Amino acid sequence: MILTIREKVTPEQLRQMLEEHGKIDYVKFAVDVEQGILVGGGEWHSDCEEVLLEQGSEQHNVWGAGWTWSKREVAYDSQINIRPRADNRSNLIEDESLRERVKSIILQFFDGVEP
Repeated sequence: MILTIREKVTPEQLRQMLEEHGKIDYVKFAVDVEQGILVGGGEWHSDCEEVLLEQGSEQHNVWGAGWTWSKREVAYDSQINIRPRADNRSNLIEDESLRERVKSIILQFFDGVEP
């Protein structure tokens, strides 16, 4: 299930996002670094990105990431991150400060939550 997250995720919400992606340990996100919100649970990062854009997020503020809850690790790898105009030419978020902002938002909502 694809969900917009604006506050600490519940265990039930985490379970729903994990089930949607077909994984037991990993959730894909699109994170709006300006608004400090994210959408998670799609099969593709672009599924989540589409929801944020429909909700009014601006493309340049939306970045793809993932969360492995058992390891408490953030992954910054997504095709939606390829942005030559933003000087980001790979799947990875290359800017360290941007990665830290994405990580901070994800941890704010997911750290310590068990499905």
